[in-house]
Amino acid sequence: MQGFDPRWKDFPDYIIGITKEIWEDRKIATLHHYYSDNIVVRSPGSVVVGNKGVIGATMATLAEFPDRKLLGEDVIWSGTPEDGMLSSHRIISTATHLGDGVYGAATGKALKYRIIADCHAINNQINDEWLIRDQGAIVRQMGWDPKQYAHDLIVREGGAEACVRPFTPAIDKPGPYIGKGNDNQWGAKYANILTRIMGADMAAIEAEYDRACQLAYPGGTNGVSFEDADRFWMGLRASFPSANFNIEHQIGRDDPLMPPRAAIRWSLHGKHDGWGVFGAPTGAEVYVMGASHAEFGPWGLRREYVLYDETAIWKQIALKTG
Repeated sequence: MQGFDPRWKDFPDYIIGITKEIWEDRKIATLHHYYSDNIVVRSPGSVVVGNKGVIGATMATLAEFPDRKLLGEDVIWSGTPEDGMLSSHRIISTATHLGDGVYGAATGKALKYRIIADCHAINNQINDEWLIRDQGAIVRQMGWDPKQYAHDLIVREGGAEACVRPFTPAIDKPGPYIGKGNDNQWGAKYANILTRIMGADMAAIEAEYDRACQLAYPGGTNGVSFEDADRFWMGLRASFPSANFNIEHQIGRDDPLMPPRAAIRWSLHGKHDGWGVFGAPTGAEVYVMGASHAEFGPWGLRREYVLYDETAIWKQIALKTG
């Protein structure tokens, strides 16, 4: 781990370790060190530039969820310490809504939801990030509907003209990381599966997934087998049938004691011009920032974890329709 503190035994240890330090050990000030001064953090709901903005957002989250924990399920990564490394960190977060904040007045609700964070690191510092929380799961556990939450958020942020704009390429800021991952066979295989599905080849699911596959989808939804996978991917694609699907980043890994696995960051960009999980077509231009992890076994894809932010999609639709 050239350029990194020797206390970290490898890159996953670094990613999981600093996450715990920042959030659970309350060493928020270490963000001055672990995050570069001009880091770009992209999430479906916004773009934040600079570690001062990240520190402010971290403190606001902890004021609202003071007992928040971030449990690292996996870190799928590529690159080298010398040239820089990209981690795709899948997290289960637990928290209790004990303070007022962006989610409204404190409800006392106990939450559990997933996050996938893609971070570029070099010389013991993160300088580029893509972050997707399962906002659909969060707001549902608080008693909101994601569409209702998005409409309310626009009002609380000052209305359609003043509110924070969801992420689109038009408001992106360039960061130092321009890599696309690696050429490992498992990343390539999963990218091919998703490309086939998004190209309307739904038969790819039965051909490539394990019949007993375990599935984790946005909104805290869990499923098994072909039918649940088909329902999820069909519902998403049907909402945006003419949108462009793009593989933004792909990683494959073969590691000891782990199944072969892949991490894909992808996007759908285009019109809301179909009937699907986002209701009646509105013609709104929508950008879906998505992230997926997959694990493979002897009978195909055996576990799949997919995240996108339902509330950010509904916000884009609402800003179009009023």
